[in-house]
Amino acid sequence: MPQYEEAVKLWQSWNIQTEADLSLRLDSFRILFAYHSGKIENDEINYHDTREIFENGKVINYTGSTRTLFEQQNQKTCYELLRPKILTKEPLSLPLVRTIHRTLTEGTYDERRYITNGERPGAFKKHDYVTGKNEVGSPPEAVADDLTELIEEVNAIGAQAPLKAGAYFHARFENIHPFADGNGRVGRTLLNYWLMISNYPPLVIYEEDRRAYYDALQTYDEQEDLVPLVTFLEDQTVKTWSRFLKPPAGNAPPRKGLNFFMN
Repeated sequence: MPQYEEAVKLWQSWNIQTEADLSLRLDSFRILFAYHSGKIENDEINYHDTREIFENGKVINYTGSTRTLFEQQNQKTCYELLRPKILTKEPLSLPLVRTIHRTLTEGTYDERRYITNGERPGAFKKHDYVTGKNEVGSPPEAVADDLTELIEEVNAIGAQAPLKAGAYFHARFENIHPFADGNGRVGRTLLNYWLMISNYPPLVIYEEDRRAYYDALQTYDEQEDLVPLVTFLEDQTVKTWSRFLKPPAGNAPPRKGLNFFMN
């Protein structure tokens, strides 16, 4: 995919070395990612409130659920937590995964999970939860071992093909389903973290494309075929950074990427 390769070259040409460099390149991206990643699973989330949280630290005249507000504040906190780790290229690890989960889900667990089931942000699940069609993920007692094996595999060979490794990690992570809640948000955050420590561009998975996203994950679950997910992530990367890329040949309309909220 020539445009995807162009996006990779663009990201690498920015030669990000400092937190200021990273903040410059992710200024609009961080808000767009938080909005879409949250809205994939929570339709109450809107772009205006997300932007207010990231830019002003508060929302005026908010009337939605407390959980929704916590989710987007947590997205901002998680971004700030990961920013220095991206620059030092801290490798994937179980403690990092648990820290990201705790940060993204603090204050969002419902009464059934927190009180009845004894689940906690940052702790692996204690019970089985449905993950997809006839799937419940890894058994609770196997989560730590399955996730450790996955992380070791990706850290060892992933640099040879970062996007494919990221797609594999994301698909397997969602298949393992290590937590009682928040697996999608955590998985998408970890995918971008992996891409950035590999010097590859992060991407937004757009909520309007969620059907294709779920279909690609399901294809891997049922057939262990990673191609649809890799292709989908390439397309989402191009869509994310379309403002900075040459338009495709022909008269195709511009993609609704970062420029959609920047104009």
